[in-house]
Amino acid sequence: MRVDFYQLSRDPAEAALPLIARKVVSDGSRLLVVSGDPQQRERISRALWSLGPETFLAHGQAGEGHEERQPILLSETPEPANGATFLAIADGRWREGASPFARTFFLFDDETVQHARQVWRDLRAREGVEHFYWKQDGGRWVQAG
Repeated sequence: MRVDFYQLSRDPAEAALPLIARKVVSDGSRLLVVSGDPQQRERISRALWSLGPETFLAHGQAGEGHEERQPILLSETPEPANGATFLAIADGRWREGASPFARTFFLFDDETVQHARQVWRDLRAREGVEHFYWKQDGGRWVQAG
């Protein structure tokens, strides 16, 4: 299992997620995006639609039907009804599914940084978990130590 920690300092999750989602989908995989905040899920949905016609990312919301067809599914729980093997946690609150995801993108901001630090420590103690830390440097993401 791999967990990528993304510290949001410049852009909100809805700005960073379309870039992650585009990469996951272009590699032929599926993504589950989890947030307990319905307003944030709506903002993420709008961001996925508004990348532009050539980069539009098809997606759906859990509970609206046809979840199994969605390459990107937005949900409040880590249940991959779309068969996703990749998970993006957008609200900075760690949660895991019943089965581990191949890769998890954990996005957090200044309000949730202490929780993210605790998650980092907890995961470091678990066997078989690789974790990486990314931070914003201007307009791009760089891996930090």
